[in-house]
Amino acid sequence: MERVDSIMLSESLVFLLLLLVIGFIAKNSSLMIAIGVLLLLKVVGLEAKSFSFLQSKGINWGVTLITIAVLAPIASGEIGFRDLTASFKSPYAWIALISGMLVALLAKGGVKLLADDPQITTALVLGTILSVSIFKGVAVGPLIGAGIAYMAMKIFGFFS
Repeated sequence: MERVDSIMLSESLVFLLLLLVIGFIAKNSSLMIAIGVLLLLKVVGLEAKSFSFLQSKGINWGVTLITIAVLAPIASGEIGFRDLTASFKSPYAWIALISGMLVALLAKGGVKLLADDPQITTALVLGTILSVSIFKGVAVGPLIGAGIAYMAMKIFGFFS
C-alpha cells in the first residue's frame, strides 16, 4: 500500500498527468504515448533503473529511429540515384540540402543542451504543445527546439 500512496502523492505523477491532459487536448499522440510508457514504468516500480537509462540512451535511440524512417524510401527503392541526381538540378534542392545540414547542426547543439541541462526539456515540450494546440504547428520534437535554444543561448551569451 505504501508504494501506491507514494505514487499517488508524487509531484512527478501530477506533472505527467497534467502533460498527458495537455497532450490529449493538443492531440499529440507521441507525447501521450511517451507519458503512458513513463507512467507504466512508474506504477510497476521500474523507474529507479529505467528512467536514468532512458535519459542517457533515449535521445540516441530516437535519432536512430528517425534516421531509419528517413532512409526507408531509399531502402525500399522508392528513391534512387536517378532521383538524387535529378534533384540537384533544382535550386530548391540546394536550399533543402543546406537546410538539412543546418538542422542537423542545430540538433547536435540540442543534444548537448539536453544532456547538460535536462530540465530545459520541460520548457521545450511545453512550447511545442502550445504551438501545436494554439497555432496548429507540427511537433518535430525537442531536439530541434533545443538546438535553436542552444544557438540562441550562445548568441545571448556572446553579447552579454
